Amino acid sequence: MFPPLTMAALAGAAALAGCSPALDWREVRLEAAPLKIMMPCKPEQGSRQVAMGGRPVALDALACEAGGSTFAVLSADVGGPANADASLRQWQAASLATMRGSTVRETRFVPGGALDLPRSVQVVANGRRPDGQPVEAQIAYFARGNHVFQAAVYSERLQAQATEPFFAGLRFE
Repeated sequence: MFPPLTMAALAGAAALAGCSPALDWREVRLEAAPLKIMMPCKPEQGSRQVAMGGRPVALDALACEAGGSTFAVLSADVGGPANADASLRQWQAASLATMRGSTVRETRFVPGGALDLPRSVQVVANGRRPDGQPVEAQIAYFARGNHVFQAAVYSERLQAQATEPFFAGLRFE
């Protein structure tokens, strides 16, 4: 469902071994949705067609690498709030399967203005990069209106100085 994009994010994280630039926080906006994001580096933006909920959707992404971590925010229009919770559940399962991951911790995650859905969660997981090296991930899944979102940090070892501002900086306009 999302393996190619998740694999790209994990591959980017693998390429960061030994690289540790300073985190340079800035506010950016995901063009396809009214979401403001705090990113620690200048993100690249892209879009591609993927299957979600059994139909093709445009998946929009912002991603960058800094301080030994990959930061990414993805969004897809699933056609309506009625499709959001099932899409979030499917997205989480696909992400964990791609990284061959297991959930360490799961908590509710409902940023202001987001829909309060059962699958609006944040997970911390351990898994493997495409090259087999271990990776830690902190990933939030949430929705607003027709859009579902995934915000993620992938790293050899998650650091609070990177994850806390990133996830706290997610807010709707």
